[in-house]
Amino acid sequence: MSKTSPQSDSTPKKTNRQAGPSRRAILAAGGATAVGLAGLGLARQEWLPTAETFIACHQRYDGPLAQTMRDGLRSCEVQPAWFRGKRVLLKPNLVEPTRQIPHMTTHPAVILAAAEVFRGWGASVSVGEAPGHLRDTQMALAESGVGEALRAGNLSFADLNYERVDARSNRGRRSTLKEIFFPQSVLEADYIVSLPKMKTHHWVGMTCSMKNFYGVLPGIKYGWPKNVLHQHGIPQTVVDIMATLPPSLAIVDGIDCMEGDGPIMGSLKPMGLILVGRNLPAVDATVARIMGLEPARVSYLKLAADWLGPIDERRISQRGERWQSVASPFEILDVEHLRGLRA
Repeated sequence: MSKTSPQSDSTPKKTNRQAGPSRRAILAAGGATAVGLAGLGLARQEWLPTAETFIACHQRYDGPLAQTMRDGLRSCEVQPAWFRGKRVLLKPNLVEPTRQIPHMTTHPAVILAAAEVFRGWGASVSVGEAPGHLRDTQMALAESGVGEALRAGNLSFADLNYERVDARSNRGRRSTLKEIFFPQSVLEADYIVSLPKMKTHHWVGMTCSMKNFYGVLPGIKYGWPKNVLHQHGIPQTVVDIMATLPPSLAIVDGIDCMEGDGPIMGSLKPMGLILVGRNLPAVDATVARIMGLEPARVSYLKLAADWLGPIDERRISQRGERWQSVASPFEILDVEHLRGLRA
């Protein structure tokens, strides 16, 4: 199941991404707009970004997840033609799996369903992860059940902790990191699909599609559990990684979730949800509202707001279920730095 990446120099690989959203274009336009608005004092609501987020309820791991995902992606104006002949990297959350706590990690059925969707749309699909707390990735695959699922689905796996890396300039610049080192499988992907587990987090309140991208950075450069990133600020580095990655989408495993002392030691909270979107800040803001948190008080979402995407409810078009109809406040730790997060 291991994947060997071809050797390459540090020159960015040129790929044709005109069919889908271009992060470079979005960032350039967003930066120019921000400068223009600041200079002219014309920050009108209609000029700020908008996005769509899809919510499906009553979901089960043994249900028609692939069809739910297709419906959700199409409702968020994702076009199947974008993926024909492209390389799609699926990024689940396998932070520190154990068979005793299956609600800690992305369920194998969600990974297989996502692979079915993008393969059906003509993409070459692989799975990659750099577990943040385990140096032994094979153990993570075995304990999570993902290894068995990948064999059954004939899916290749990239151990992002140990692949050859290349540096890219930090396009987010919210932290003091001048560059970010990415594994080859990440740099060669045309699209990266975040497949997070919907969970609380003891430092930033919640973890979802954006925070899940900590797991694309290699332990051989950033340590276990990515302490280099923590030292440069979790909110800042979450935004920096997001801004520097190839185009991304989110499909959230919100079926069996985690509340309390997440992202590892929390309790099971069944929700039965799948969330989908092509703008990750908008997806995470919607997840925050479902969890009973105010998105503007979640530090990394506040940093990303109106730059990488909208978090204001008025600029997020709800598809499928309304978040209010599925909202159920999650327990969070009763500690000082989390007490102000409640909506």
